[in-house]
Amino acid sequence: MSSILVMADTQQVDPKAERKVARLAQQISSFSKAHGGAEGQVAYLGQRGARIVLVGEDGNWGDLVAPSFEIAEQAVEKSGITRHESFDGEFAAKVKTGRYEWSRMAGIQVGGPKND
Repeated sequence: MSSILVMADTQQVDPKAERKVARLAQQISSFSKAHGGAEGQVAYLGQRGARIVLVGEDGNWGDLVAPSFEIAEQAVEKSGITRHESFDGEFAAKVKTGRYEWSRMAGIQVGGPKND
């Protein structure tokens, strides 16, 4: 007679991380719905976590910060949007910027007017 040992699943589930994933996924989904769909990219920020950059089908964009790269990836996956590996090419070309962004960038980069 042989005995079979069954090992319990030892993977720990962090309820706080699960809540954060769910909250971020909901925010991503809301952005997507408000902008006719969306695509995203996850960028590693070091110890601060990860940045989720979102670009709507209408050209509007926004971003969210997750406490870790893994949480950001899970949130994007859960939201169901298309994820890009990098922010370049056709994806970056979808972003529409307005007067505020251009004047703000000029103010930071080359001494342009401040946006107070």
